[in-house]
Amino acid sequence: MGSRFGGVKQVQPVGPHGELIIEYSAFDALRAGFGRLVLVIRKDIEKDFRETIGRRLESRMDVQYVFQELGANLRGAQVPPDRSKPWGTAHATLVAQPAVRGPFAVINADDFYGASAYRTLAAHFAASPDYAMVGYPLSQTLSEHGTVSRGLCSTDAAGRLRAITEITKIEKVDSGARYTDAQGQPQQLSGAEIVSMNFWGFTPAVFPQLEAAFASFLATRGQDPKAEIYLPTTLSDLNARGEARIALHRSEDAWFGLTYREDLAAAQAAIRTLVADGKYPAPLWG
Repeated sequence: MGSRFGGVKQVQPVGPHGELIIEYSAFDALRAGFGRLVLVIRKDIEKDFRETIGRRLESRMDVQYVFQELGANLRGAQVPPDRSKPWGTAHATLVAQPAVRGPFAVINADDFYGASAYRTLAAHFAASPDYAMVGYPLSQTLSEHGTVSRGLCSTDAAGRLRAITEITKIEKVDSGARYTDAQGQPQQLSGAEIVSMNFWGFTPAVFPQLEAAFASFLATRGQDPKAEIYLPTTLSDLNARGEARIALHRSEDAWFGLTYREDLAAAQAAIRTLVADGKYPAPLWG
């Protein structure tokens, strides 16, 4: 919803010819072998997306729109009268089910992940039916303009994702990063920790699992107008119960995103550098 950014950040131009971050994501995904783009949006911003992303991408790939409405997938539950906030990223993935045909990636539309993440995920699914996540070093994901929330990853002996611990209000410092824990104590991070930036790889087997998790969430927290069901915690729970195997891959590229309005200039500068280095054409679509 872009409350910290102050607007619909997914349609903010970042490229030298007005390109959006999601266009660079689609470009990288196409080169890696993905063929369909499913945009999970709110109905009230459909016009913005069709006039920006839609008109530029629909001639190049299959673009589908699905809507994360509060009443979607409730299975008889009721929307609390004071609820306005979407149900969260796990619910956003669940509502995409009708438009998904096979193994798929889940990304944030306002995050730039880099081409290697898409290649890594395509290679993963060519070799394995397991779920996957592409993570990034924490130091690459901090903002110069305020605190951020990140999912800290831990692995098992085989290198698979074991758990994701959600940490809020992480700030960048000279020695890496720090945050305040639930007991009010400051905690230091080196910056080398791998964090989840919501770059996931799933097969359609995840949908009944998400549906069950969402039903449980509604039963226990559905009346809280601010509660959300997140992909990282949902997948951590599935993993802990032995219901999912999740390979953890590390991206070779830098991540950047739009959390605060002040992040926009840095994102535009990063794209200019990538274009100058020959990583992307300008204009992007020729």
